[in-house]
Amino acid sequence: MHTRAPRAEKREFDTRHFRQALSQFATGVTVITTRLADGQFLGLTASSFNSVSLDPPLILWSLGNAANSMPVFSGNSHYVVNILSAEQGWLAEQFASKKTDRFEGVEFSLSRTGHPILKGSSAWFECHNRSRYPEGDHVIFVGEVEHCEFTPQAPLVYHSGQFIQTLP
Repeated sequence: MHTRAPRAEKREFDTRHFRQALSQFATGVTVITTRLADGQFLGLTASSFNSVSLDPPLILWSLGNAANSMPVFSGNSHYVVNILSAEQGWLAEQFASKKTDRFEGVEFSLSRTGHPILKGSSAWFECHNRSRYPEGDHVIFVGEVEHCEFTPQAPLVYHSGQFIQTLP
C-alpha cells in the first residue's frame, strides 16, 4: 500500500541547508555491487541503507535519479549490499569516485548469483531486487535478502561530510 499525505507546507530553507542538517545524522557506509549483462562489475557508495522487515527479510537503499548506474540497478535481478568496516574508508572513496574501474585493487569474492562481495566488509546482504519506489530526486530500492553473512567489527561511519573510524 502506497499512500501520500496532504501536501507539505512551504519550505523556508534551501537544499544546501537541508543537506547540512541531514549531515548531522551519523550513518553507516555501504558499497552496493552488481554485475552488468556483459559480465563487468558495477559498484557505488551509499549511506542511505536501512532495514525494513525481518519477515520477510527486507532492506532498502536509495539512488539518485540522475545516476548513470540507475538503468543497471533498476533492471538487474540481484545486488549485494556490503557494509564497510572502519578500515575501509578508502573503498568508500573509491566507489564514490568518477573512476572508470572502481574495482581496481579491490579484493572480492562472488555471491551465489555472481555479484561482488567485498573482502573485509563487516556484513553483506545478497538481495533480490524486489521493488523500486520513485520519490523526489531518488529511487528507493527494496531488496529481499536471500543470503547474508557478518564478521563483528567496528563500522565505517559517515558524519558531517566525513568518514569516521569508530573504536572497536
